[in-house]
Amino acid sequence: MRNLIDITDLTVQEIDELIATACDIIANPDKYCDACRRKKLATLFFEPSTRTRLSFEAAMLELGGSVLGFSEANSSSASKGESVSDTVRVVGCYADIIAMRHPKEGAPMVASMHSPVPIINAGDGGHNHPTQTLTDLLTIHREKGHFDNLTVGLCGDLKFGRTVHSLIHALSRYTGIHFVLISPEELSLPSYIIHDVLEKKGMSYEETQDLEAVMPKLDILYMTRVQRERFFNEADYIRLKDSYILTLDKLKNAKEDLCILHPLPRVNEIATSVDNDSRACYFKQAHNGKYIRMALILKLLGVEV
Repeated sequence: MRNLIDITDLTVQEIDELIATACDIIANPDKYCDACRRKKLATLFFEPSTRTRLSFEAAMLELGGSVLGFSEANSSSASKGESVSDTVRVVGCYADIIAMRHPKEGAPMVASMHSPVPIINAGDGGHNHPTQTLTDLLTIHREKGHFDNLTVGLCGDLKFGRTVHSLIHALSRYTGIHFVLISPEELSLPSYIIHDVLEKKGMSYEETQDLEAVMPKLDILYMTRVQRERFFNEADYIRLKDSYILTLDKLKNAKEDLCILHPLPRVNEIATSVDNDSRACYFKQAHNGKYIRMALILKLLGVEV
């Protein structure tokens, strides 16, 4: 039985295969419409979500399966003190696969040790978000056609941004990647990721606080919001929340084929005037999330089409 807890649980070949399956689903949706008939996905979301939860549900429904679950901890037995391990043991009696989001780092790993069915990590605190990373990779593949030799700017909350952490892990396995880490000092990339991933693998990277200065060199710009829910101090959040706001004016010197990504939700870090720019790919990115999750569900359930 396979789980997906961390993006590194998948080999590069497996990621390429998932992307190929997702592209085939996009091209031939009718071929997959009954692939998961009589299969059930449980969505256990102990933390709020719109895109991730609904894209998982839409993915299973478009595969001909069904969905059950909850969208907040207060509507589950967790509010009564039930442990994660007990929850997944019970839910595994009713579903064939579980997608789980939890505010505590490591909770999906604990769940995978006790679940009778595959567990997909749909985000655990500030740690990992592997299916968002698969969504990001599918979007980059569809926009750029490759992953090698790209200059990737990661901007905003790099400290708590689990989507950033997972994407760095994934892209560090390709050649010629140069990371540009753009953040205020207080929200810089954690030292353990710099040491254990970037430096250990000999990756090329630079750190800066000046987005406009590095804009001309970027092939990918991955914007993130400053996450209020990760702060213990409201004053720190207010001070840092508007550190970077992407506007059309700031894109004047950007490449014509720049790909602007954002895992969403957006607060105000990308001006709405950017939405109609041909380089804005974040709503395409949200759409791609459904297709890559369809491919992942098929893989983990061992369904061949």
